[in-house]
Amino acid sequence: MMGLTLNVMDIGMLSALVILTLGSIGSFKNSKLGFYGAIIALVIAFSAIALSVAHFISYGIFILVIAIINLVSLEAIKSEIKGVDYGLVALMALATMYIFNTSDFALVLAALVLVSVPTYILVMIREGGANVEVGIKYITFMVLATVLFLIGAIILVYTKNAFDGSLYVLGYVMLVLGLCLEVGVAPLHEWVPDVFSSADPIPISIIASLAKIVPFIAALWILVYTSCDLTASITLFTAVIAAISMFVGNIGALTSKELGRVLGYSTVAGMGYVLTCLVVVARPEYMYLALTGGLLMLFANAAGKIGFFNAIKGGGAYSPLMYILAFSFIGVPPLMGFWGKLFILLSLAKMEYFWLVGIVVINSAISIPYYIRLATELGVDWKPNLTNFICLAAVVMVLVTVFLLPVEWFYSTMEVIAQTVGIAI
Repeated sequence: MMGLTLNVMDIGMLSALVILTLGSIGSFKNSKLGFYGAIIALVIAFSAIALSVAHFISYGIFILVIAIINLVSLEAIKSEIKGVDYGLVALMALATMYIFNTSDFALVLAALVLVSVPTYILVMIREGGANVEVGIKYITFMVLATVLFLIGAIILVYTKNAFDGSLYVLGYVMLVLGLCLEVGVAPLHEWVPDVFSSADPIPISIIASLAKIVPFIAALWILVYTSCDLTASITLFTAVIAAISMFVGNIGALTSKELGRVLGYSTVAGMGYVLTCLVVVARPEYMYLALTGGLLMLFANAAGKIGFFNAIKGGGAYSPLMYILAFSFIGVPPLMGFWGKLFILLSLAKMEYFWLVGIVVINSAISIPYYIRLATELGVDWKPNLTNFICLAAVVMVLVTVFLLPVEWFYSTMEVIAQTVGIAI
């Protein structure tokens, strides 16, 4: 039975990759082939994994929706690689779907690379030519981030079989620093405000949403798998970095005027919230709480960033939509952002990191003024255009937790996933 399950999943993923490749090739003659190929590939991959792994469905639906919204948002920009860009986004989504359905170390790292590399091209997309200056800055930081992450991961796995305390600490620090550089956690965040304010808002909305999920899942998988007696002590390093990132991001957003920079700094703060989930690796029995909170935060972040960046590109969006996304970021119940922060706080409380709980709450309050300002400046009257429909889809996503209260449906899924991939005792 297990062999059949693996075969169905593998065949589905391979079929999706073939269709995605053919669609990208065909897009050189007709860009729509790239779009349709990407959609078909995503549906096939989602269906194959869902048929094989029932508990994947709730997580997979979110990834599928985020990917489709990202694909549609690319219609707002005319690039020189129109059609291929659809394939790059779909490839990122396929890797994001697959990472929770493997316990193979090599495939976890491969998923990280498959999500990271396409962003090197996407970040340079703009109308009228490639944004080379932004691309060079972004690629430089991302290559360094990936190298740090991979070396740290390899060292940690080595210590799993031949333990060495000094090597373990070195591997842990390198992996966490690589993750911080990859997703934009302070103090390794210098590239974020500049890139977010200089690049075209549409590709940045993809980088700020879909590209943030896999690095955290990969880090959790590796850190829990390689945990040891030193883990409880070294997690203080992660907690301090997360606290710094929250303050730097929120204060930076408060003092910035350019909308792109505000969203860049808000990402720094948001990734700080999610980074706090890593302190729970010392107590895997609570990992399902951190996993639930972290993923809900990442999904809420994806919806909000897609909405706000598309509003910047489109010259504003319907005002009520902007405010709902802002309230989700702030953590107003019962929107998705609230549930994400709540489960993160619960996991931190279980770990007795009460000082970090206080910092999360304080920073949530600090963020209120600039999110309200973003919603006010980007809010306009309703118009039946692409921007508003994309923002509406993003709002529906953060409202899921309103219509499906309580969020036990997602919480229970995370328990099963945690046990399946080894992120639990």
